Amino acid sequence: MHIDLNRSSNKSLPQQICETLSQRISSGLLHQGAQLPSVRGLAVSLKVSQVTVSKAYAELARRGVINCSQGKGCFVAETEHKQSQEGAGWQSKYDDYLPRAQLWRNFDYSEVKYPFHLAAIHSELLPLDYIGATMASLVTKQPELMATYGNFQGDFELREMMSGHLQSRGIALSSSDLMITSGAQQGIDLVARTFVGPGDTVYLEAPSYTGAIDVFAGRGAEMIFVPMDSEGMRVDLLTKMCDQRPPKLIYTCPTFQNPSGVTMSMTRRQRLLELARSYSCLLVEDDPFSDLYFHTPPPPSIKSMDLDGHVVYMKSFSKVLAPGCRIACVAAEGNILSRLIAAKSASDLGSPLLTQRAVLPFISKKYDTYVGQLRNALRGRMEKAAKLLKEYAPPGVNWVLPEGGLSLWLELPSALGVGRLHDLAERESISFLPGDVCYAGDTPSRHIRLCYSQMNEADMEQGLRLFLRLLSRFLA
Repeated sequence: MHIDLNRSSNKSLPQQICETLSQRISSGLLHQGAQLPSVRGLAVSLKVSQVTVSKAYAELARRGVINCSQGKGCFVAETEHKQSQEGAGWQSKYDDYLPRAQLWRNFDYSEVKYPFHLAAIHSELLPLDYIGATMASLVTKQPELMATYGNFQGDFELREMMSGHLQSRGIALSSSDLMITSGAQQGIDLVARTFVGPGDTVYLEAPSYTGAIDVFAGRGAEMIFVPMDSEGMRVDLLTKMCDQRPPKLIYTCPTFQNPSGVTMSMTRRQRLLELARSYSCLLVEDDPFSDLYFHTPPPPSIKSMDLDGHVVYMKSFSKVLAPGCRIACVAAEGNILSRLIAAKSASDLGSPLLTQRAVLPFISKKYDTYVGQLRNALRGRMEKAAKLLKEYAPPGVNWVLPEGGLSLWLELPSALGVGRLHDLAERESISFLPGDVCYAGDTPSRHIRLCYSQMNEADMEQGLRLFLRLLSRFLA
């Protein structure tokens, strides 16, 4: 079994082993009932002492994550809902380099009737008919698009249009400074694979986007989480942390942050950019939601203030148009962008040209009008969800209404039992996102994320009412 160990980390080696195994188990990469390597075998594999491995196993056993038996070994503990034991036999013993996979584990609820876990927009609100008709016309009139590799950097017409789109939002970049990716998730992955290696220090907000954590964990990064308040990431604390461990990269979602919904103030944005300049590091600005404000526009993007190319800006269009098309824009300059394009060429030979051309007319002609209507619809759903929370949420449950975005971030009285609540909700065909997957390691969280935009209004209201009643019984 492969585990990246950072011997210069502030975390002890037993703690690193324990956290990695715990995340692999919670992600489903180690199925329930699976046998762990022997203490001696894992010690040899990781080049550590048997005492180090024994301490990690003892802590996992204390938490109830594994069961150990003298003479038989240690096994992943089983719960009421036993997972299918895929990969039993030789496959389960075949080494991989995945430290965690929470994005996969916590977003696959295809059979759930009330999917509050997924930060997405219901199909009835998306312009699928228009984009679908455009795609059908392209297939009929320009079938050669399906026989053509797209440019590694992305379709030139789409980049030209996106350049104008970003300029209208204060980001003065040309088409040559942009790259089209298959969603912002690919953009995050390309940045990490290009610029982050084992032991590099990556700072993130606490909590942070699960998919970004998975990516940076896969690179063996030393992730350090920075607390937030009502103005976003605590840059004052980050500054002190950077004095101890200089950053290789800082990742932030400053506008309607995923999962908390908090928006970073203008002052914090400026200070964060100054910090990136002082340490000559990259600042990744993930921006899926800035167009989805409910009342007043959010502060300008950090990228709009970047004069030295420290910010890699990612703008997802998949989220608000057609998630299945997987279209996002990555903005960067100079040699940073060149290396990202080189990484993308090795990754997929370029995003599909057909889907790029399919969204081009809509973004060019109808996007601004459409997104204004979408804001109104989402605000209405948020207000209905807020009304239900006020009426049905049990005492001790707290939340702050977001100024935009797709989700509510609820704080429960205690972190204890969130896993049990998750199991009970799943039995009622209800899903939510547990807050602990928005951290690395084994940080217990008393928060959960509920998305109010994934279902039609009737299902959202009914599902939220059922969940809050379940939550009341559970807390009682």
